Amino acid sequence: MNRQAQSALLFLLGAALWHAGTTDLYLRYVKAGLRPLLLAAAVVLVAAAVASVGYGWRRGRRGALSGSGSVSGSRSSHPAASDGHGHHAPHVSWLLLLPLLALILVAPPALGSYSATRTGTALQQPLAYPALPATGPLRLSVVDYAGRAVYGKGRTLEGRRIQVTGFVAVDRSGTPYLVRMALNCCAADAQPVKIGLTGAIPPVLQPDTWLTVTGTYTPRTEKDPVNGGPVPFLRVTAATPVPVPHDPYDESWNT
Repeated sequence: MNRQAQSALLFLLGAALWHAGTTDLYLRYVKAGLRPLLLAAAVVLVAAAVASVGYGWRRGRRGALSGSGSVSGSRSSHPAASDGHGHHAPHVSWLLLLPLLALILVAPPALGSYSATRTGTALQQPLAYPALPATGPLRLSVVDYAGRAVYGKGRTLEGRRIQVTGFVAVDRSGTPYLVRMALNCCAADAQPVKIGLTGAIPPVLQPDTWLTVTGTYTPRTEKDPVNGGPVPFLRVTAATPVPVPHDPYDESWNT
């Protein structure tokens, strides 16, 4: 790969990162909080590409000025250096094409029920429980409900109407779960947090369907069949299909 091709790849990769960071595409790869770093990386790559082109242009111009002062008909002892093609980046530089093609050609869906039923729950005990409103339904994340139900023994949930949104997963035994994939940094480390569903469960549950479930706390808890982690249950009174949310991942599990 010569300098021109390397600069072009750097520019295109930076432009692709900028596009991902200024649209919802980046949420398929990293958590929302990393958006500024992603945009900064895009700026650095584009700047590096422009600087590389500028350096090559100045170098070629110096070579042309130097050559114009030589005796007519003489040849440079380093012809490769004079035509701007003497320096080549290692062949491994072509690997830059891989993330570029991935960003341009592939928009992977968020991880769903297939991963959730093959990975154990990642529920962790929270450091604290934020105060809840005194009236009205409690609109909780899957992580918040699961943490309060398991580690808080449901004390803040008793007697309240609760609404939780997640996607459906059904394990091999037929147990339905409401799931949200939680992540620390990026989609590569995403792990599921699960809530078992009981009560007025819809007769047909299609895996990966997103639902807003309304229900009440139940002390029922079972062990995740994959890793033995705690899985609390929610007694369902109503379930409504909803579109896939703007950010399909839950980032609150380690806060």
